[in-house]
Amino acid sequence: MNATELKNLQAPLKEKYRDQPESAIITLKAEGKIGEGISCNVETGRAMVEAGLHPATGGTGMLACSGDMLLEALVACAGVTLQAVATAIGVEIKSGTVKAEGDLDFKGTLGVSKESPVGFQKIRLEFILDSGAGEEQMTALKKLTERYCVVYQTLTQGVAVETTYHSS
Repeated sequence: MNATELKNLQAPLKEKYRDQPESAIITLKAEGKIGEGISCNVETGRAMVEAGLHPATGGTGMLACSGDMLLEALVACAGVTLQAVATAIGVEIKSGTVKAEGDLDFKGTLGVSKESPVGFQKIRLEFILDSGAGEEQMTALKKLTERYCVVYQTLTQGVAVETTYHSS
């Protein structure tokens, strides 16, 4: 896909969202079924993923870890956003790799230490690109990728999460 094709693809959507701002508000959904043992089955749209405990919390390592899935979502979103931005601004990316890694203190997760936080303490996102882009283009690519990546913005800006429990 080139810049013209991308702009042609997105132009009607942008026009619609300008004319009908409420149509741009979309609710994305995810659902999981509580599984056997300590697991949750999540439908990804492409396959069923069975998530379970990380080995650092007693898991076998045979099930997906939700922390890994969060990093995978960041990598996927950042990679797609990078490609869209590069296409839109005319930066050729021959190939590339996006990596994310995050630090967790499992003493918090397991309740061993109330002083230890639960959740990622730091996440590092790395782009290794084969591109002839100059420094100015790479600066623009970085700025725009970070600005428009949904998962990146959600993680860095934070979001209110409303929780509801129902029992039958």
